[in-house]
Amino acid sequence: MARRGELTYQAWEKIAPLLPNNNRPGKPWKDHRTVINSILWKLRTGAPWRDLPERYGPWKTCYDRFVRWRKDGTWERLLAHEQTHSDAVSDVEWVVSVDTTIVRAHQHTAGAKRAGADRKKGNQYFQNEALGKSRGGLTTKIHLACDGKGRPLAVLLTPGQRHDSTQLETLLEAIRVPRQGRGRPRKRPDRLIADRGYSYPGCRRLLKRRGIAHTIPERIDQRMRRSQLPGRPLSFDQELYARRNVVERCINRLKQWRGIATRYEKKAVNFHAVLLIACLMIWLNS
Repeated sequence: MARRGELTYQAWEKIAPLLPNNNRPGKPWKDHRTVINSILWKLRTGAPWRDLPERYGPWKTCYDRFVRWRKDGTWERLLAHEQTHSDAVSDVEWVVSVDTTIVRAHQHTAGAKRAGADRKKGNQYFQNEALGKSRGGLTTKIHLACDGKGRPLAVLLTPGQRHDSTQLETLLEAIRVPRQGRGRPRKRPDRLIADRGYSYPGCRRLLKRRGIAHTIPERIDQRMRRSQLPGRPLSFDQELYARRNVVERCINRLKQWRGIATRYEKKAVNFHAVLLIACLMIWLNS
């Protein structure tokens, strides 16, 4: 029987055939399910890797497996497989909502080894590791796009001070749901819902150029300027905009994991992998 927070039997049955096989010579790999449960325990508690309970085996083995699967794209493949399966049975609602959230970074996150360019330019290091410096300390911003059922389609990381609207194009590019069989991946939403943080002419032009209908409220200053101009006011569907709460609920589900509510990972690529695992669990348990 699975412990609290570990993979259920149903979830394990879905992903087990997709995991790498142990084809290399030497000592066989430790059981995949035990290692994944150790990663989930670490993500749920926010504890250091060295504090993993003994039932999961050596912490170094679990950490190495986490990094190995991050480098070879296993976490991305698992998430893409769940998205593909849901889209194939028309379970994905392509009314996409986008939003951001800021997470505090633990002081130990600033200790990652710096590359050559980072040594010459201190600020470049923080940019590369998605860390922002402010009066409140180090922060990271998570940019999230989710479907109409509140399941993550794409996540991005930037320093905490980066404005939401600057990453809209990159976030849309990150939406990529492969088809079953032949065909291009699904990338374009039927409609995009966003808050006033995306109410800029550049964002609206981007969506119009891509043929994406959108529901974005105008800021007060924009409404005042528009009221002084001839022509019809911008149409806005309040009932449709109310559906944006699914992305806020998705953010809340992600932050139930303590390893996401506070960033402990030094490297941005590792924190992004942690996010992908949490997104995968949402899809597996939906």
